[in-house]
Amino acid sequence: MWAFESVFYQIYPLGFTGVPFENDGVQRHGILRVIDWIPHITKIGCNAIYFSPVFESDTHGYNTRDYKKIDVRLGTNDDFKSVCDALHTAGIKVVLDGVFNHVGRGHFAFQDVLKNRGNSRYLNWFNINLDGNDAWNDGLWYEGWEGNYDLVKLNLRNNEVVEYLFDCIKYWIEYFDIDGIRLDVAYCLDEEFMKRLRSFTDGLKEDFFLLGETVHGDYNRLVNDGMLHSATNYECYKGIYSALNSMNLFEIVHSLLRQFGPEQWTLYKGKHMLSFVDNHDVSRIASVINNVKHIPLAYGFIFGMPGIPCVYYGSEWGFKADKSQGDPALRPYFENYQENELTEFIGKLAEIKKNSRALNYGDFSSLVLTNRQCVFRRQAGDDVMFVAVNADDSRYTARFDAGSSRVKDLITGREHDLSDGVEMEGCSVMFLRPER
Repeated sequence: MWAFESVFYQIYPLGFTGVPFENDGVQRHGILRVIDWIPHITKIGCNAIYFSPVFESDTHGYNTRDYKKIDVRLGTNDDFKSVCDALHTAGIKVVLDGVFNHVGRGHFAFQDVLKNRGNSRYLNWFNINLDGNDAWNDGLWYEGWEGNYDLVKLNLRNNEVVEYLFDCIKYWIEYFDIDGIRLDVAYCLDEEFMKRLRSFTDGLKEDFFLLGETVHGDYNRLVNDGMLHSATNYECYKGIYSALNSMNLFEIVHSLLRQFGPEQWTLYKGKHMLSFVDNHDVSRIASVINNVKHIPLAYGFIFGMPGIPCVYYGSEWGFKADKSQGDPALRPYFENYQENELTEFIGKLAEIKKNSRALNYGDFSSLVLTNRQCVFRRQAGDDVMFVAVNADDSRYTARFDAGSSRVKDLITGREHDLSDGVEMEGCSVMFLRPER
């Protein structure tokens, strides 16, 4: 599948365009700015883009009002079609955020319930108790997502709701020609709904990609032949920065072996989780990592480990923001993109990853592991890649069997004679290919 050979770029559109948090109803066209960023997106090697919510909502995008209308603060449907067309022309796939667990209070069906109560044809679209009350004193109670009552939970066991959502998805594919959907809070969604969704989208477009937001638990529950193609790998997200900050690479390598290693009990062997160092919900990697020299190493892990790497807009040049500052700080407006040594480095990793069968599909095994260094092998048939990480400030000589006397570092282009081991600079990562 195309997604397994891709590098993703994530944009949070409402922040990217710098619009008001509350939906003020004013028509803007800022989503067209994405077109100006296409040269940058392609330069850092990304060939797929994941948009956080773009449809009409009450505030932050996850409280949807209308699944068939681009948020007025972002632009028009025609504007977004122009963006998608330009991305596709540049060879970039488009994945949208599908927020199907809940809607906003401004959604037409919920507004009809508030108006007509027991006589509303949409009463069973939600989990409603007409004898209760809510924080808005509506004279009824309804289920909100995890206690957030601006997010009205949909009843996905109601076939009319499912058919409504499927009709919206069909519109997205037919009009915008999207290539996939990221399912918000997939861990909360009804499993039968996801099975029906997979069958439905498989019938609409070949290789249509379904990605699920997951945090804890067994990802196999959602990622399988009948449901989703991929899920967010939060276990390794945490493991990467924690291992680097504690100078204990055993932590992240243990997670990688647990998920993808050679043992029979390995959990996700052959599966392609979404790998990331940050996103719109967590602190930026530059604000989390203790040693700024370790930021390239964190990216080395997500490009070298099994999975689909995803870069969050702004982090590719080292933008800082902490979750404690509030979500808007994590989702900013930038006057323009920036490019520096980090963006150049990420671009190199992206090209290596996209052109390596070993990195796209290979298995995982650990060859060298200390608190501050690790070397792991990725192999798919005859294609082999070794990823070497040195988190220490001092140089380190890595010795391992590569099945060849020489290896080439695809990042620097330098060749190394393995008879003396591979000498690594302090705080460095290498992607080594055996030279025959």
